[in-house]
Amino acid sequence: MEAQTLLALPAVLALELVEGEVPPRLSLDRDEAAELVELIAADLHGLVPQVNQARLALAGALFDQVELLRPGFPVWATLDELARRVPRGHLENVIAFGSHAGHMPALPLEPSPQFSGGPMRLLPLSLLAPEALADDLSEQLEVQLVGRGEAGALTADWLMRTLGIRLEHVRYLSRNDLLALTCVQYEHVNLAALWSLLEAALLTPYRGESAVTARGLALHYANGKVFAQSPTQWLAGQPHESRDDHAPRRHALAGILFELRQYAALLDAHQLPLRLQPVTDRDGEAGTGYLLETLTTIESDYGSPTLFAHEAPGLGVVAITVAQRGAGGSARALAHGYPLQSQALGPLLALLADRYGIAAEPQALGRIVLDEHGALGAPATALH
Repeated sequence: MEAQTLLALPAVLALELVEGEVPPRLSLDRDEAAELVELIAADLHGLVPQVNQARLALAGALFDQVELLRPGFPVWATLDELARRVPRGHLENVIAFGSHAGHMPALPLEPSPQFSGGPMRLLPLSLLAPEALADDLSEQLEVQLVGRGEAGALTADWLMRTLGIRLEHVRYLSRNDLLALTCVQYEHVNLAALWSLLEAALLTPYRGESAVTARGLALHYANGKVFAQSPTQWLAGQPHESRDDHAPRRHALAGILFELRQYAALLDAHQLPLRLQPVTDRDGEAGTGYLLETLTTIESDYGSPTLFAHEAPGLGVVAITVAQRGAGGSARALAHGYPLQSQALGPLLALLADRYGIAAEPQALGRIVLDEHGALGAPATALH
């Protein structure tokens, strides 16, 4: 078999936990992984007998789907690489990788505790099949796992006893099944645009993809990154029916910034970098947990720059504006920063303070402040 080209057919063993259950650990040791892979091999052979002509590999670690669905599929890529190194015939062509001294054999196979609270845990599998067999085996697996993919009773019982948890369901899914499941989940919570971008990054990373969120923010995937329309650019495109009542615009902008935070958190979990879409002659910047857009440079006829913190109910500080005030009380915005994570506010303020030579202490506005044109701005009169 080693002289043949082996094609990888990725899959998972999906564990649906009883509500409230949390696995006490995220990996199996080497002996446990070796026991489990034998049970899995028996299950799969009962579904598709041809699997005995392929090399079955298991990573004995419990992942969340966001950890598996990342550009390049690093968990499966690592599992495949390790499995290919093992000589044919070792453990009867069934291979398992478990933890030793608390660590998996490669960093990509280490699940993160950050994502351990989800209702479903996934054990990655890979079948390395000879090229002549791969297409037929893949087709059979797709059909059989959808229709009869429930794990055997011995496998489910072993998992519950070994992990000390109760499980609602234990079933096998192909990677395509997992992609389809994730698509449905994101669409169900009004994040269809996120799925469009993620699908492009996973399956056609060389092609761009554009999408619009449920609230109307434009997004674009290209070259391994997601670019978001600037919230201020989005706001400029919204109807401005009343120059005296900015409440609807403030509410709409708060909604966009909330949605942007949702997207930022999930894109980060899938390891897709988020940036601001460049506008004309200015580029957006990004740091850990924040986005920043520079609008213009300091004008000597205006006062010293000041930091202002825009706030929204339930969201806290949603934007930081750097502005200068003129002699007549007018204010001109120099930059807007958007903290997408609570812990990013401090670093964002420190960056702006250093850049503009001012104290990193913003004036709290208590709400989102818009200027006379309905754009994100700063108060026309000094705050006391």
